[in-house]
Amino acid sequence: MRVIAWLVEGTWPACVDAVRAHAPDGCEVVLLHVSGPDVPAVAHGAFAGLLGRGGRRGHRPAGGWESDPGDRLEALGGTSAAELLDAAAERLGRPCTRAERSGRVEREVVAAAEGAGLLVVARDGDRSRLGPGSLGPAVRFAVDHAPCPVLLVWPEPAPELGTIPPPPSGP
Repeated sequence: MRVIAWLVEGTWPACVDAVRAHAPDGCEVVLLHVSGPDVPAVAHGAFAGLLGRGGRRGHRPAGGWESDPGDRLEALGGTSAAELLDAAAERLGRPCTRAERSGRVEREVVAAAEGAGLLVVARDGDRSRLGPGSLGPAVRFAVDHAPCPVLLVWPEPAPELGTIPPPPSGP
């Protein structure tokens, strides 16, 4: 059986701990981190916009084109992902594979889960109360579309039962 643990900054320890508690010994464990294109793309766009829609023909900005901050953000993101995966592998304390993907985060997670026996994800929305708001859009998409069973974990102790939203009022 292959177990995929989707690791996100801030909630990854809960996913690793869930794998340690629930994944059978001897199964294949994949620690997955997905980088979205959002932040570098915004920086690339801002840089191009500052230069008047990408700069004038024949005009080279001071520092050259290589000073595009989007390039630096992409490099930093890769370093951060590698460090997160290393820390997660150390916490897991058993053999595992580290996988890095980039693209639309929710779709990359679902694609990575193809053929897996279990996908482990952490809640990423409002974690102050029980209910559907505890799932952000990417996690909701992964839970709804995963081609395998999903283990959904709280990154910290779950809120009290009294935080469940009231039932809908109706006729």
